[in-house]
This record gives sequence, C-alpha cells and structure tokens, in this order.
Amino acid sequence: MPITLTERAAKQIQQQLTKRGKGLALRIDIKESGCSGFTYIFDYVDEMQEEDQLFESHNARIVVKRDNLSYFDGSEIDFVKEGLNSTFKFNNPNVGNTCGCGESFSLKIPEESKENI
Repeated sequence: MPITLTERAAKQIQQQLTKRGKGLALRIDIKESGCSGFTYIFDYVDEMQEEDQLFESHNARIVVKRDNLSYFDGSEIDFVKEGLNSTFKFNNPNVGNTCGCGESFSLKIPEESKENI
C-alpha cells in the first residue's frame, strides 16, 4: 500500500523545501525512543539513495527506506495546528499503542522485525 499525504501536509513540505532553497523530498523514518518504543524522525532529501522508495501525493514527495516500508504501509500523513503547536500527524495502521504524551508509539510487528530499525 502507498503512503499518502493530505493537502495540508503536502503544502507544508513544499513550503519547507522552498524556504530551504533546495531538496527533492521529505524523508520519514522511525527510531527507538520514548516510553512506548519508537518515534518518527524527519529529514530533507537532496538526492535519492539506492535503498529509497519515493511516494508522491498532491505534488509533494516523501521518501522511505525500502527496509522500513512495512512500518509505514498504508499510512496517511497530515499537518495539523493545535493551539500554538504545529506538527505532522500520522494515521498509521501499523501502530499498536501510543504513549500518553503522544510522542512515541509501539508497532504491531513481530519483535524480530524490529532489529532492522
């Protein structure tokens, strides 16, 4: 399944790449962190790597390492503003639980698959 962006998320990615003055896409990934196990991380992509998978939605691009596609499979990424805060929000069907503060999550994947992260 693809990874999709809402129009708001796509506009935010486009604005950030324009503000930066260069870049092809936004890279999404996860790393071990927080009380629930994992957190999302973001970075800019200036050039594609051999292990990258590109997704495009609403004229914006995101990149995920092919080894990590199962963690994002079927996800939709939105950009939300809540009070003074704004952030990318994931609707990720692969998430098992989230922590109380919403900063970290656990995955619905077998423990042996987590070794790739």
